[in-house]
Amino acid sequence: MTPSASASRLRVGVIGAGRVGSVLGRALSHAGHPVVAASGVSRESVRRARLLLPAAALLPADEVVAAADLVLLAVPDDTLGGLVIGLAETGAWRAGQIVVHTSGAHGLAVLAPAAACRALPLALHPVMTFTGREEDLDRLRGVSFGVTADDEHRPVAEALVLEMGGEPTWVPEHARPLYHAALALGANHLVTLVNESLDLLRTAGISQPEQMIAPLLQAALDNALRHGDAALTGPVARGDAGTVRRHLSELVDHAPDSVAAYVAMARRTADRAIASGRLRRLDAGPLLDVLAPGRTSTTRSVTSESP
Repeated sequence: MTPSASASRLRVGVIGAGRVGSVLGRALSHAGHPVVAASGVSRESVRRARLLLPAAALLPADEVVAAADLVLLAVPDDTLGGLVIGLAETGAWRAGQIVVHTSGAHGLAVLAPAAACRALPLALHPVMTFTGREEDLDRLRGVSFGVTADDEHRPVAEALVLEMGGEPTWVPEHARPLYHAALALGANHLVTLVNESLDLLRTAGISQPEQMIAPLLQAALDNALRHGDAALTGPVARGDAGTVRRHLSELVDHAPDSVAAYVAMARRTADRAIASGRLRRLDAGPLLDVLAPGRTSTTRSVTSESP
């Protein structure tokens, strides 16, 4: 019989009391599931567990499993598989136990050793960045969770996500890597792009770049979410090859490490502008020539010869 997360209170054990594990453990605690045990390797994880999971005993991973009805695995992607296998080899998993991991990159396959012991496997990935502080609980409200579960276990997965304040979105097992790549491309690389832009503005002598760029970034994100590729603006979307050539010349001189990223994003922007009809392929020729492989190394000499 499939257990119901909402019909009974589950003793929760958290393995990996980092930013994600400690906050989700706290959310489950607020929903009425007592967090009875936790494990953390780093000093910061131990500190965070004591702050957000004060009732939890700090124990080794196998003892956390032994104490819990629901085990929350919030460890790095590359560590998860070995951890699940190791706990299976010690006989830690037991029948009827709910085993949840929070990895976006993995689905149910990584939990197969626990499932072989008749544990109930769930992949619940919160689509949010975490600070590991109390305010993350408010930010969980309405957040999508990428959920992968066997059909008979979907009610349990849905109940747990709803109890944590989130909204379940079903992700097929085979699509987990692509799903996670999409999120990483959007969120992780956005942080890199923003900080690259801020660094360049500082190099240009702007004393408060955050204040300058914040309205532009907020408008760009809002427009992209609302209008898709129709929100594309700027010199690449217009096919302004001369402006792009000057950008590259300045980057070669002042921020050479940023050249490759600029070119890669400009090429992809040009592709999307052409495909969406924002830029005619006929007009894109000079721009694509500037962005062609091998051209950036000669950008300075080409620009200096331009009138």
